[in-house]
Amino acid sequence: MARVDGRAPDELRPVSMTPGFMPNAEGSCLIEMGDTKIICTATVEDTVPRWMSNKGRGWVTAEYSMLPRSTSERVRREVNKGRPSGRTQEIQRLIGRSLRAVTDLEALGERSVIVDCDVLQADGGTRTASITGAFVSLSLAFDQLEAGGAVASVPLMDSVSAISVGLIDGVPCLDLNYIEDVKAGVDMNVVMTGAGKLVEVQGTAEHGTFDRLELDQLLDLATKGIGELTGEQEKTLGAPEAD
Repeated sequence: MARVDGRAPDELRPVSMTPGFMPNAEGSCLIEMGDTKIICTATVEDTVPRWMSNKGRGWVTAEYSMLPRSTSERVRREVNKGRPSGRTQEIQRLIGRSLRAVTDLEALGERSVIVDCDVLQADGGTRTASITGAFVSLSLAFDQLEAGGAVASVPLMDSVSAISVGLIDGVPCLDLNYIEDVKAGVDMNVVMTGAGKLVEVQGTAEHGTFDRLELDQLLDLATKGIGELTGEQEKTLGAPEAD
């Protein structure tokens, strides 16, 4: 099968992660997956939400936003609408859940980490790329906490990343861009730890239905892609930060 950008069905788009992209943040990463580009920044605060006070545990949460010209038409700033859209709320909750799944909140102590994911350019897979880049930012922020003696060790139990998969003309394909996402018969987002444990699976038959065999094929494909992304995260976190 020939994909619109010439990739094989099981091939990721070119992936790049630049750590330390925003020097004022405790942790940051510019993630690029094909033409999707997202800045992820982690901010550490020595407080927790009121409902978590005096429980000896920390909190990790996320916010997500698309810049006005991240798409072919201008996206209205949600601040002008007075509230985030349902899509935005869904995505930022997904990012937060994914990060908390691999964070030892007790070891973090009573402090919060807010990870902001700002989409500079969208070409499909913004929520999954946000999770992958957000983990790098979170890990860098935790490294800083450990270096400053605020925590005894980095409060991470594993890594986490995410990828989209789908059926294009009946063929399982990895890492859908926007054109593929629009025409996909099945669209699925998979979040997984570095050890291969599932965090979340979001799958929808956009046209018709799909069967168990196709589901298993998509999950196998996602596992392959996430393994490659985990390797990219490890290389990035071992690399020096940007000036």
